[in-house]
Amino acid sequence: MTKLFMPLLALLLFVSCQEKVTYTSSVDNIQQKVEEFIPVKLSTDLSVLSEKEKQMLPILFETAQIMEDLYWRQAWGDRDELLNNTEDEYLKKFIKINYGPWERLNDNQSFVSGIGTKPAGAQFYPSDMTKDEFEAFTDDKKSDLYTLVRRKKDNSLEAIPYSVAYKTELTKASNLLKKAAELAEDEGLKNYLSLRAEALLSNDYLASDIAWMGMKTNTIDFVVGPIETYEDALYGSKAAFESFILIKDKAWSDKLTHFAALLPQLQESLPVPAEYKAEVPGTDSDLGAYDALYYAGDCNAGSKTIAINLPNDPQVHIEKGSRKLQLKNSMRAKFDNILIPISKVVITPEQQKHVKFDAFFENTMFHEVAHGLGIKMTLDGNQSVREALKETASSIEEAKADILGLYMVGKLAEMGELPNKDLMDNYVTFMAGIFRSVRFGAASAHGKANMMRFNYFQETEAFTYDAETGYYTVDFDKMTAAMNQLSADILIMQGDGNYEKAQKMLAEMGTIRPALQADLDRIAKAGIPRDIVFEQGKEVCGL
Repeated sequence: MTKLFMPLLALLLFVSCQEKVTYTSSVDNIQQKVEEFIPVKLSTDLSVLSEKEKQMLPILFETAQIMEDLYWRQAWGDRDELLNNTEDEYLKKFIKINYGPWERLNDNQSFVSGIGTKPAGAQFYPSDMTKDEFEAFTDDKKSDLYTLVRRKKDNSLEAIPYSVAYKTELTKASNLLKKAAELAEDEGLKNYLSLRAEALLSNDYLASDIAWMGMKTNTIDFVVGPIETYEDALYGSKAAFESFILIKDKAWSDKLTHFAALLPQLQESLPVPAEYKAEVPGTDSDLGAYDALYYAGDCNAGSKTIAINLPNDPQVHIEKGSRKLQLKNSMRAKFDNILIPISKVVITPEQQKHVKFDAFFENTMFHEVAHGLGIKMTLDGNQSVREALKETASSIEEAKADILGLYMVGKLAEMGELPNKDLMDNYVTFMAGIFRSVRFGAASAHGKANMMRFNYFQETEAFTYDAETGYYTVDFDKMTAAMNQLSADILIMQGDGNYEKAQKMLAEMGTIRPALQADLDRIAKAGIPRDIVFEQGKEVCGL
């Protein structure tokens, strides 16, 4: 045997011994799980756009796809290796819905054989890193929103900016944003796109966040970059990539603009001592209604977002406020296909008339308003609420927004800003909405917040339950009292930076109890979709 042939044979033997990995489902009902997501087409009337705006859209779609690809890397790792080695088409679809092999609406349970528990820190940190090791790590950028923590060759830790870790992809995205900016006719949009292009490369998003806040007259809106921190369940401090392409519904938006000027007054009305509402929110906030054309990355993983409250930077909140964007077409799809059918299963027939889309819209909108209220820095001034509450911060903040949003509706009705308001519509719709949301499980920040509300309302008798019929009935007076008290409890907890209390509340009230699980099982047997999944893209919207 020749010397040349021997290494070649060894190589062939080595390759032949490497068995191809084939991913298979670890659950029997994978087709059923996929079919629990009802397809919804994302489109809107593009005739409201100018010719240059229509030319801009394909560039935005391409940029959004980069955010999609980066999010896969943050949430799982090598997407192509996972999908290309999955033969079952339903399993492949479910992996795509969940951006990985863990079921996001079922406490992140693995549904792929051989793949274990989802890492709490996703791909933001080394998988073998301990919390003690992280605490001992002295880099002042280790908790920065826009850095990864990685191991060096000597096994020590280092913080790597996203702009370095994802340089190739972000450079391409930056160039695309510059091209889009050249087409932008609205000055606010042009300025934002230009500054966002710079931010992707500099890792400094403050200027572009402020520019995004300044957009008032744009028809196209484009959310792009590393934004929410829910994917980081270890510390809640790493931002995940995502993107929305949105078209403003100007008629609906005009109805909402006057609420922004009321934010300082709403802040003053909060049911807490003065020191817990001393920060004055910016009045440059924008409330608007939009139709979504595209979701990419984090916002498309698991349950679909129906409203946006951004930016997240507390400095921007204090100086400028935030923009609260209601995604009307997505919201309507969830209301018609999910919320109404659920209400017929669990809400007493006498109160089902109170489940209304306008109330659903208001509850969702004022949830986003509530994110801008309260305080962002602890009373001692030493740290932000997010830093003080650590991994509990996102869940507590979502719980605050949930309950305080409902409080806001009542306060605005008192102020005459919501004439002829029947608060029972909002209360009963809110209650039905809890059942819609808790079906997503209690693993996420939103899921824990949903359970805190439900269990708190149950303990305070804000609703009653008839075991024979399976119907829930809202008690108006007790719901009002519980809403006010829970709002105060959470606002004070945040202001005090009371991490121990936040941990205790989540441990005691942030889980799905057996009685509720039985009701969720009834909803599942009724064949009601769990959530929506989008048919989206350039072709779907007619480009």
